[in-house]
Amino acid sequence: MRAEPTCPRCGGPLHAPSLWSSDWSCDAHGVVLPRQPPRSPSAEGLAAVLREARVPVWVPWPLPLGWLVTGFCTVGDDRTGARACTVALSGPGLLRGPADMLLIAEQPGTGLGAFYAGLDAPDPGNVFEGSPADVKIDVQGPTATCGHSVPMWAVPSKPDRAVYVGEAMGEWLWVVLWPADAGVLMLERPHLIDLREPGMEVDLPYGAFSPRLES
Repeated sequence: MRAEPTCPRCGGPLHAPSLWSSDWSCDAHGVVLPRQPPRSPSAEGLAAVLREARVPVWVPWPLPLGWLVTGFCTVGDDRTGARACTVALSGPGLLRGPADMLLIAEQPGTGLGAFYAGLDAPDPGNVFEGSPADVKIDVQGPTATCGHSVPMWAVPSKPDRAVYVGEAMGEWLWVVLWPADAGVLMLERPHLIDLREPGMEVDLPYGAFSPRLES
């Protein structure tokens, strides 16, 4: 795993805060929040993310059959808290072979979801305009009786992956899946819970670290 923070928009190196500036900066993208080194797929890794999170920490629950949680990643520092959180999962695809999924919650403009989607801009752009949602997912609110449906739109991206984006709890929600035909998992209308919320303590099964978090 990388030991130094990187740019959430390109994965490149950052200039750390100094006497003259409290900001992290990227040569290509200017002032950004730092993408921290990935956290291990473990209860300890999750606990660290939950301490820092200022956005939802989404996980499908129950997990799809045979799927495991394979790591975590955040964007932010001690001053800002985590303004983006990624949960990585791996398991069998519905059509063929193994599959990977990243669930990303982030504040607009952060750029982490767009990075994993293979986009140049920090946000999804005009995918919402003039077209109905491609799929819907269900998200659980802060109480057991509070939940709602989130429309998700397919985002044009690199051919090796399927990308969907919507808005949940006031933040971007990205779902990035490899290979592209793993996008069929979205037709099963996954149910997401926010692990920050009281009553959402679940016994997650963990697997080997996902290299998708470092790509």
